Formats: sequence, C-alpha cells, structure tokens
Amino acid sequence: MVSYESIRRWCLCFGTELAARLRKRRPKPGDTWHLDEVYLKINGELFYLWHAVDQHGVVLDILVQERRNATAAKRFFKRLLMGLKYKPRKIITDGLRSYGFAQREVLPGVRHRTSRYLNNRAENSHRPTRRRERQMQRFKSRGQAQRFLSAHTMIYGHFRPRRHLMPAEQYRGSRDKAFQIWRQETCAQLAA
Repeated sequence: MVSYESIRRWCLCFGTELAARLRKRRPKPGDTWHLDEVYLKINGELFYLWHAVDQHGVVLDILVQERRNATAAKRFFKRLLMGLKYKPRKIITDGLRSYGFAQREVLPGVRHRTSRYLNNRAENSHRPTRRRERQMQRFKSRGQAQRFLSAHTMIYGHFRPRRHLMPAEQYRGSRDKAFQIWRQETCAQLAA
C-alpha cells in the first residue's frame, strides 16, 4: 500500500518528465476529438478540469482553469493544438456554448457536433481522475492538480489499453510493450 503523500512526491520529482517522454512516443491521435469539462473543488473553491479524448479513448490533454467561459475554452483549444501539425476532422462536445465560440475562432474548418449522448467517451474518461482524487484526499491547490493530472493521465493511459476491444493474447502483448517502453524511459531517467 502506497500513501497519497508518496505518490505526490513521486509525481513532483519524476511525473512530468516521464509523462512528456510517453507523450512523444504515443501514436498520432484520431481525427475525432471529444471534449468535456468537469468541476473540481480545491480548498473550497470551484475549478474546472477541461479534458480532451480522441475516438480511441486516448487522453490528449487536460487543463485546470477557474472559469468555464469562451475565453477558457479558447485557451484550452490553443493548448490542445500546441505542438501538433494537424487539426481534428470533427470535435464532439456537450451543450456548453463556449465550445462553439472557441471552435469558430480557433478551429474554423472543423466540424462541431454537440450532443450529450455522443460525448460519453469524454464523460467516462473522468472516472480515473475522480478515483485518484478520492485516494489522494482531494487536491490541495490548482497548480498541484494540474501537475499531477497532466502526468497521471498520460501514465495511466500508457498502462491501460482498451481491454474490451482486444483478445487476451493481444492484450498481453500490448501490456508487455507498455512495460518495455516504461523500462526504457525510466532507465534512461536513472542513467542521466
């Protein structure tokens, strides 16, 4: 059993760098992106966790912000596109009108669909975050939540292939490959 304090310290030391290395190694994300936001309560204040997932369930990026307006949505879109050489073909969001405004300004040529039923992939991708939040006994600050969740979502996604979509032999192969990549990255970390 590992305490939440040990996880917090590990994340501060190694998490962001390892997550950045894993992000470089991941394959190109799909062309349909699901975007959603969920609230986080940090020290009694309300913050919003903006979350983007592709059609395969791979987490693209997260951002913790104080607001849920068009400016915040625009900032999230720009962060999503930073470092990418392509744009999605289609984005799917819930009924929040801020997405439409940001999409028209930042991604004008991209199809935008709004539906609470089509966006289940993004809604379900919040579950690991909520589970980890409970185990850590809530986040202590906005910066700590951003640092931890950026690293956690990338590392969690690396070790969690979509089990229900593959046979057992393929699942074991993908897990072995994930651990092999992890050993390469962490050994390079120790040697450096």
